[in-house]
Amino acid sequence: MDGLMANDPARDDMLVLVDGLDREVGMATKLEAHVEGLLHRAFSVVLVRDGDGGPELLLAKRSMAKYHSGGLWANSVCSHPRAGEGLMDAAYRRVHEELGCGAAGLRGIAAFAYRAEFDNGLCEFEYDHVLVGCCEGEPDPDPAEASEVRWTGFDEIAAALAERPEAFAAWAPMVLTMAMAHLR
Repeated sequence: MDGLMANDPARDDMLVLVDGLDREVGMATKLEAHVEGLLHRAFSVVLVRDGDGGPELLLAKRSMAKYHSGGLWANSVCSHPRAGEGLMDAAYRRVHEELGCGAAGLRGIAAFAYRAEFDNGLCEFEYDHVLVGCCEGEPDPDPAEASEVRWTGFDEIAAALAERPEAFAAWAPMVLTMAMAHLR
């Protein structure tokens, strides 16, 4: 396990392990959860704004320094609540930490479980809560989290997901599709 997630300052954060119904069953460090493939609580934030051609979603390109899926596009913020931290508190915290801006009116629209294994031996096995809200301020992403962000309309997102699915993190197609369906 040495070396895996070595550059992640949150690797020793305690995450909430859950069952298939999102009921808490224990705790594990972020590193343990991802090395052992343990089902844990997570969230995916999708920030939205009104664009000239309709709603736009803020997409984030994961930093190459991330422990997996570096260089791939995803929703605005993806993370985990820490043990003892509420889901919404964690989401607002991570929007600020990752994007350098705020969020308003975050609300849960869906949840799903997925499992994705990566070439480096790590595994995401998450019960992922999809949250949608508005962006407050201009995003100024932490380069350790996101190398790029962009506001993107629904048609462009749908076309990119169909034409270049490999450009997106494993969970992103589901999260973005759920968000667009909810916002239509």
